[in-house]
Amino acid sequence: MLAFSKNITQKNLSHPEESNNSELKEYMDYQRALNHERLIYHALNHAKTDLTNSINEFENDQEKLDKYIKDSFPVSSGSLKRAATIIFMLRKLLNGHNSSNNWYRMNTYYHALVYDCMKIFVTFYNELVQKAPEKADDLKISGGVEVDFDDWAHLYFPDMDFHIGKELEGSHYPFAKRNKAIEESISKEISEGKSFEEALQEIKGKYEIEDVSINFLLNNEIEKQDMELFYTSAENPIYEYLTEREDGSWGAVDGESLLDQAYYLGSTLKVWVWRKKEDVATAMEDMSNIIKK
Repeated sequence: MLAFSKNITQKNLSHPEESNNSELKEYMDYQRALNHERLIYHALNHAKTDLTNSINEFENDQEKLDKYIKDSFPVSSGSLKRAATIIFMLRKLLNGHNSSNNWYRMNTYYHALVYDCMKIFVTFYNELVQKAPEKADDLKISGGVEVDFDDWAHLYFPDMDFHIGKELEGSHYPFAKRNKAIEESISKEISEGKSFEEALQEIKGKYEIEDVSINFLLNNEIEKQDMELFYTSAENPIYEYLTEREDGSWGAVDGESLLDQAYYLGSTLKVWVWRKKEDVATAMEDMSNIIKK
């Protein structure tokens, strides 16, 4: 199974405060409706199938294939470059995801690829929910509810260092804040005469940026050793620390776990998006009424 920053196999999710907070409960109901294992599988398989079909369709037209890759994998294609590389990595991801014996840890190249796959598939899936709900139901992903990609990415990626230098859309506030700080530090180093690579090397210690992330950001093609997925036994409690509740821990309510904090933040961000949409709808209605007058 692929190891994200949260356990994608965890069932019966709950938050200790949801009985006292209707918006948090609505958010947790949404989380409980998601089948992450199937969502990830279908996203990866959808990408692999589409890419395979495009390789066959554009067999004699490299320019069209390159355009397809750039459009379909906008974040990861700059470093992965070749269709054969992406297909190989998608197969590795699917094989790892289908394994029940081990957890497979991904590096920055893989995170970027999964990000691209998830974003495009969620758009496709949400259109099914709206226009062909019976087909969406057949995938058994969310019980007929649209998937919030921004929320999913916020919860399940450990960071978005692969997105440094590109604008983060949606409610990725925690990652956007980190990335903005990194980008400002890079700009400062470059203004003092350093190259982009030198700037990255200068600040990597401060922000704990991994070497593989630097290679990705430099658009260096993935090396053979970075195509491996590091694994550990599924019996190892790699997510245990997320559910431990320690009284008086920094930034937490007594008895609140890191997982509780993540869901509460996710709920807060989602409510902000809901309210923003409501404000826009209200403004549009007000404008319409003014025009009618």
